[in-house]
Amino acid sequence: MDKKRCRWAEGTFDEYIRYHDEEWGVPNHDDAIHFEFLVLESAQAGLSWSTILKRREGYRKAFANFEVHKVAAFDSKKINELVENTDIIRNRAKIEAAVNNAQRFLEVQQEFGSFDKYIWGFVGHQVKIGRWEEKGSIPATTSESDLLAKDLKKRGFKFLGSTTIYAHMQAVGLINDHTVDCFRFKELT
Repeated sequence: MDKKRCRWAEGTFDEYIRYHDEEWGVPNHDDAIHFEFLVLESAQAGLSWSTILKRREGYRKAFANFEVHKVAAFDSKKINELVENTDIIRNRAKIEAAVNNAQRFLEVQQEFGSFDKYIWGFVGHQVKIGRWEEKGSIPATTSESDLLAKDLKKRGFKFLGSTTIYAHMQAVGLINDHTVDCFRFKELT
């Protein structure tokens, strides 16, 4: 018998289903994963997640396996090289934002001891649980994502508005937004 999944993951490609089943909504406390998803989600702005997911390996190679110190040191020559890389979204502003965000990420780590400690503070250091019957009920933003996006902007982060940050919060498990009929909702609650 097939497992019941969130509707957004049904009938999609294998990698998307694996992402839903194994990663999305799993509480994460690893700064490397936070950084990876911030890069990927800022690249997604205006695009579908499937477009980015299909290029995830390209991003991994292009962005030094998401090693934040290495990305923070990318210079204009490296940025120009990335603009020509067909394995990623070749948007200069998004690429420059990823480098900028790596630098800001390091500042947050310095101030808070870890990015994880900083970001989990916006949900009181515990998973917020949505109890959504259907995908259409899930909000695109919340007061928490609004506050976090505003704080990130104040700290100089780019391409990380409230909608993008809410997607990050869902992806790394600060929020469990699996619909209540999804097998992952019960596993993660």
